[in-house]
Formats: sequence, C-alpha cells, structure tokens
Amino acid sequence: MENSYDLKQLNYKEVKNRKYDIAILPWGATEAHNYHLPYGTDNYEVNIVTNRSAEIALEYGAKVLVLPAISYGVNTGQTDIPYVMNIMPSTQKLIVEDIAASLQRSGVRKLLILNGHGGNDFKTIIRETGHKFPDMCICSANWFQVLDHNQYFDYPGDHADEMETSLMMHLYPELVLPLDEAGNGQHKKFTVQGLNEKWAWTERKWTEITNDTGVGNPSHASAEKGETFFNDLCQKIGTFIYELATTPWDKFYSY
Repeated sequence: MENSYDLKQLNYKEVKNRKYDIAILPWGATEAHNYHLPYGTDNYEVNIVTNRSAEIALEYGAKVLVLPAISYGVNTGQTDIPYVMNIMPSTQKLIVEDIAASLQRSGVRKLLILNGHGGNDFKTIIRETGHKFPDMCICSANWFQVLDHNQYFDYPGDHADEMETSLMMHLYPELVLPLDEAGNGQHKKFTVQGLNEKWAWTERKWTEITNDTGVGNPSHASAEKGETFFNDLCQKIGTFIYELATTPWDKFYSY
C-alpha cells in the first residue's frame, strides 16, 4: 500500500495540501521484559499494531495520519531495575497538550493515543487537555485490552507473558531468546484482596512481586498463536479507527 499515513516518512510536498480525519499517537515504554524479550518490546508492538490497524482503516476509507511514537512511559514502580526509562504523568500531559496544539493548527480535530504500556494512563490527561482544546476529540485505547486473551492463550498474564512472547515471536523472532532462557514469570499477588479484585488500586513494586520482571508464564508461546492474535487484534482496532475517524461530530452520540 502506498504510504500516505506515516508522518515520519512523508514530506512537505505530500502533506501540505492533505487533510486527515484523525491522527494516531502510538505510546510505548522502555523497560525490562523478562529475560527473553527486549526492553523495547512495548514500542515494537505498539508501532506495528498501529501501522497495520491504520492500513485497515485506510482500506475502509478513513484518512489516517500516524504520528511518530513516544518510546518512554510511566515506570515509577520499576526505577530500581537497571536502564528502565521513566517519565512522569505530568510530563506526558505536557507532551499531549503540545501535540494537540500542533494538530489543531494543522486542522486535525481527532487524536487517538494508542497505548502499549500498562503503566500509562491517559484518562486524567485527556480530561485536562480536552478542557483546553474543547473543539478536539481526544481519546485513548489500550491495544492489549482489546481482545479476550483467554480465547487465544493458555496462560495469560500481563507482562512478558505468553501473549507478548507469542506476538514478538511472530513479528520479530530475531529479537526473542529461546524460551528455555526465559524466566517462568511467577509473581506474587497482593495480600489485600480488594487490590487483587482491582476495584482498589495501588502501584506494584516490580522487584518485590517478580524475580525475572515477567508476570505470566511464557513457556507455551508460539509464533502461530501470535499471528492469529495479531490479525484479529488489528482488524478490530482498524475498524474502530475507521468508525472514530469518519463519525461526524453531530452523530457522535445516539439513543
């Protein structure tokens, strides 16, 4: 497909008279992913999920612009792990506001933050940024929450688990160490039940809950599982992007 959506590859001649329905900002993180996956796992995943989903939305007829990704996320619970890169939510807020301002000046009124890292939470940021730019629709989506992992994997977790390992084995096999070099992803739960039930929340201290930085057993991962999951995932996100991009403002709500 002709690349008409990836801003970092486009030039001024191509975009100066082009109008887009929506801009997508992929947002990842740089952090340890067990012993067998790279620190950039979240970034590899969110970039390719964004690009393939954007292509699907384009095929449906949406005018989509993919912005260069942000590769640093909120990792305040992992600062004692070497080379984990942390930025604060207050920093994220400033970045989102500046990007929203840039898009508004260019005539783009819809922004989707496609998030690839569990430590990132954009709800309050979107509330504040939306208040500052009331004529823009700003929303976020966590790609890792789109599908029911139990339908695809035997041992779902939430970090460097069977799902992430399978996805990376399919997309970037050269970056994945043999599974016999991976930790087992065994992890501790909270002793306070409400925190396990997730109606109460506090941050997990990563080096106290896991020995290998993984949460979830990756031993049953396979590239075949990753391929099936990836295709279904991008189809659903691509449809969502198309609907979000092409729904007029006066049709955004209905009974």
